Amino acid sequence: MLINNDLSIMEKLEILSMAAKYDVACTSSGSNRKNDMGGIGNTVSCGICHSFAADGRCISLLKILMTNECIFNCKYCINRADNDVLRTTFTPEEICTLTMEFYRRNYIEGLFLSSGILKSPDYTMEKLLETVRLLREVYGFNGYIHVKGIPGASMDMINKIGFYTDRMSINLELPTSEGLKSLAPHKSRKSILTPMKQIQKGIEAAQIEQKNQLVAARSTALSVRSKEKVFVPAGQSTQMIIGATPETDYHITAVAEALYKNYGLKRVFYSAFINVNEDSSLPDTQAGPPLLREHRLYQADFLMRFYGFEAKELLSEERPNFNVLLDPKCDWALRNLSIFPVEVNRADYATLLRVPGIGVTSAKRIIKARRFGKLDFYDLKKMGVVLKRALYFITCQGRMMYNTKMDENYITNALVGLDYKLKYQLEDHQSYKQLSLFDDYNFGGDMNGQYNSMCV
Repeated sequence: MLINNDLSIMEKLEILSMAAKYDVACTSSGSNRKNDMGGIGNTVSCGICHSFAADGRCISLLKILMTNECIFNCKYCINRADNDVLRTTFTPEEICTLTMEFYRRNYIEGLFLSSGILKSPDYTMEKLLETVRLLREVYGFNGYIHVKGIPGASMDMINKIGFYTDRMSINLELPTSEGLKSLAPHKSRKSILTPMKQIQKGIEAAQIEQKNQLVAARSTALSVRSKEKVFVPAGQSTQMIIGATPETDYHITAVAEALYKNYGLKRVFYSAFINVNEDSSLPDTQAGPPLLREHRLYQADFLMRFYGFEAKELLSEERPNFNVLLDPKCDWALRNLSIFPVEVNRADYATLLRVPGIGVTSAKRIIKARRFGKLDFYDLKKMGVVLKRALYFITCQGRMMYNTKMDENYITNALVGLDYKLKYQLEDHQSYKQLSLFDDYNFGGDMNGQYNSMCV
């Protein structure tokens, strides 16, 4: 292992931003941290403005590792202990300098901070804690901070750092304990789920405390603004690597559903597996990473979180994987044609959400608008309904848009053309390229001294 900490801050940034590029769990803040007098930065709900690459990865936060040194030897990880790569480590002061200077230049809206395991989980968490404490208390930074928790760290460390961050996440890494044993033997399901549960309890306790304060303020007719820190106000998330182990889509969606229900997660992220180590014990990825599969899992994830679907409705042991040519909602509708077509002027909100082409916003608009009169297809189009999907599954005032045969094969053939372009782009004509902080920027100079040029 080649370790070099005698590098400039910009040289370290290039190494440790590239080392962090396989972590996809970047999200908008979802919290309401406001600025105090004399501080810098402000985090409000949906206040983090992101840019996304073609593969959906977020590039708006300063996303770095504190270190790419690691005592663990996870077979899928580029930073595993056995790999002969250049290692370096940021000091807490260097991370603070980067964050503040990039924020002042309007290059970032917040910080996404992860790390390899340096010496031990607790030692690593201690250094992460020191970093975010400096940002909040010394530098007065009130912007968004997302910190990756380290599996195996003590409950005390998890609890302390949670009061300085907006969001925390503990990577599940692989869907099953068997997968962890084979590819990440230093990690266990227990070491991952235990801090998840602790974070969940801390968030729930903070929410109860805030509610009690609000009730007390209302009863005394006073406006009270709490100065106390709030524990992980934007909630927690996790990430699963897709395709490194042989689990089916059904198994993965069932695991995600259980995480949402039992651990109160805000998001589960899915990362298409890339064999960066060319390890013989890992699957062959010569055909490219499974981007379409990742895309289908994200679609299913949205259906479970916002549309009222359950994993067992979307897939089963008999049909364990998603349709390559159809999105999960269309696939479900075609397997349940007996409940269609739906009359949009009478169907309730939950039923409307199950119609392909009708989303959460358009369903709400339909419910609101039909109080004032009957809706037709022209009205639906103005409300944002995607009629090229919905027309096979709805009626307006008892009539379909066109004469449509309610036959699975007929409708499938009509819909496949809509999704085939997506499959073609993802699998056949899109080269997979991981993001780098330096892809679209030309940086020069040394952040330890003067900045010669930082041009976009």
